[in-house]
Amino acid sequence: MALAVLPLLALLVLIGPAAADERGFVLPESGIRYPDGFDINTVGVIRGKASDVQIPESGPVRFRVASGRDTYTVLASPPWYWNDLNGNGVDGMTVQVRGSKTLGRDGNLYLIAQEVLILPTNRVIVFRGEDGSPFWRASGLNGERKGGFGSPMRGEGAGRGMGTGGRGRR
Repeated sequence: MALAVLPLLALLVLIGPAAADERGFVLPESGIRYPDGFDINTVGVIRGKASDVQIPESGPVRFRVASGRDTYTVLASPPWYWNDLNGNGVDGMTVQVRGSKTLGRDGNLYLIAQEVLILPTNRVIVFRGEDGSPFWRASGLNGERKGGFGSPMRGEGAGRGMGTGGRGRR
C-alpha cells in the first residue's frame, strides 16, 4: 500500500505549483485578480520600452513599460508558460502590448497582457485569446504567431481545447 502512495505523492508535488498558477488569486500589492481580472471592456494598447522583467516562483511574470508619461506594470503569464514561449527577449526592447488596463489599489497602472509585439524583431507573443481567456489553461497552443495587432492572420491557429490536456506544453 505504501509503495502505491509514493508515486501519487510525487505526482502531486510535480503538478501542485502549476495548478496554483492556474487558479485565480488576488495579487496582494495591487488587489488585482489574476489571471481572472482580465476585462475585455478595458482593453487597450501601450507602446514603450520594456524593463525590469521579474520571474517569480509563483504568480505572474511582470515587467514595466514606460509609455509616454505613464509607466505600466505588465502582468504576462505564469513563469512556466513564459519560459515555454521564450519571453525573455522583451527586456530592454521597444514593445507594443495589448491587454486589459487597470489601476491597482496601490495607485499604480497595470496591464494584464493579451499579447506582446517586440517591435525590433516583429515577434508576437500571445498569452490570451480574443475573449481574454488565458492560453495556458488550454493545451496544444504554442503562444507565438506572426499575426497580431490588426494582422489579417490574427486569430488563426488560436483554437482552444486541442491536444491531450496538461499544462499547455507541446
